[in-house]
Amino acid sequence: MIRVLVADDEPLIRAGIRMILTSAEDIDVVAEARDGREAVETARGTAVDVALLDIQMPEMDGLTALAEIARAAPAVRVLILTTFGERENVLRALGHGSAGFLLKDSAPQELIHAVRAAAAGNAYLSPAATRHVVDTLASPAATVRGEEARRRLAGLTGREREVLALLGEGLSNADAGARLHMSEATVKTYVSRILTKLDCDNRVQAALLARDAGLEPTAG
Repeated sequence: MIRVLVADDEPLIRAGIRMILTSAEDIDVVAEARDGREAVETARGTAVDVALLDIQMPEMDGLTALAEIARAAPAVRVLILTTFGERENVLRALGHGSAGFLLKDSAPQELIHAVRAAAAGNAYLSPAATRHVVDTLASPAATVRGEEARRRLAGLTGREREVLALLGEGLSNADAGARLHMSEATVKTYVSRILTKLDCDNRVQAALLARDAGLEPTAG
């Protein structure tokens, strides 16, 4: 079982997240916290695999709590939850070692998928968060990396390049599948193949390569 800590100052939000996560057979919400300080203490004293932290909490905000948990309980994987999509929060969370970043209006299945990914040691960014990271890091200076990015993309097939271009736009597997008239499972297979060919650890790295190479989605 994946043991989860949910930290949010709103009881209804905590209850909703608990209900979503416990609907999955492999996830158990073992603890809750009302603020960032309590989240840190709970993560330190409770057997937890993944902590879900709201950014806006009293006593100690989620990003500060993230940094404290990274020091006090480094084995705990932390996902940041927020109603805000400001790119600076995304980058700060990643800089503090977050395993992922989700908006609170994410679909229930996405929340479950993010917890599973974090527990498996993988990074997870919601499509919205991916767009913020890509937009921030793909600055004019990225043109210097363009030639190297295009060289790395040279080994992709035409279909793989189409999928990668949509990753660069921050689309989810489902949205990319709808755009390309493919099933979500097929897109997932393509994404896995792309990450292997490009030697990328996650979708964000692949998306940045797509932007550096100037790869644009095809019309339609």
